[in-house]
Amino acid sequence: MTSSQLLSIITFIYGAAAFAYLAAWVFKKELPGKIGTGLALLAATGNLLGILLRWKESYDLGIGHAPLSNLYESLTFFSLTIGVLYLYVERRYKNRVIGAFAMPLAFLAMAYASLSPSISDRIQPLLPALKSNWLIAHVIACFIGYAAFAIAFGISIMFFLRRGESNESGGLFQRLPAEPVLDELTHQLVMFGFLWLTAGIITGAVWANSAWGRYWGWDPKETWSFITWLIYAALLHFRLMRGWRGKRIAVLSVVGFLAVLFTYFGVNLL
Repeated sequence: MTSSQLLSIITFIYGAAAFAYLAAWVFKKELPGKIGTGLALLAATGNLLGILLRWKESYDLGIGHAPLSNLYESLTFFSLTIGVLYLYVERRYKNRVIGAFAMPLAFLAMAYASLSPSISDRIQPLLPALKSNWLIAHVIACFIGYAAFAIAFGISIMFFLRRGESNESGGLFQRLPAEPVLDELTHQLVMFGFLWLTAGIITGAVWANSAWGRYWGWDPKETWSFITWLIYAALLHFRLMRGWRGKRIAVLSVVGFLAVLFTYFGVNLL
């Protein structure tokens, strides 16, 4: 079995995990949630094995580079970071409902990588500018940050659904965690992601200097990375200095993740 075949299978396991978490939330049953956790753990483990196998395959082909150099590879790594970080959040907060909003994001990233006809899963030699350990550090740091922002985005959607629901209503949205819990968890994830995004921008600048002799060039991807950084910096600033809570933080979290998506996908269409 090749790494591409394994990762294609993992796509459907992520999808099954997302479905199980949704079923646990909708039907308020413990068993689907436990199944979702097991499937999420299996998917993340298989995701990691697929990436390691792809790394080995690149050496077998005489190319020999870390599988973090193109859209297919970065999306599979993005799914892995979402899966691992979500499992930590689930274990830390003992709440599987979050999986109904986080795991679909890991599934969509893997599905896009594995099923989109516009994305090639071929292992190809690196361009000279990409042959740098700084590139590996840059990609890893950025995508850990992106994963935190992705889960914060899912939790912000939960906040909007939960907002205004009374604890006595007994409705579907009332089963979500309370608004203060969602607000605080969004803040913690954004702080975590912001640190990693900052590290990603710094390592990216060092890589750019070693590859092209300049730290910053204001190309579209660099510009939108900076805009994304500013959005999350504003979120943290307003929470700390102005005491923003609730809706305002959730809105900035959603806007920030949309900026992440545009940074990664939209600028390629410009």
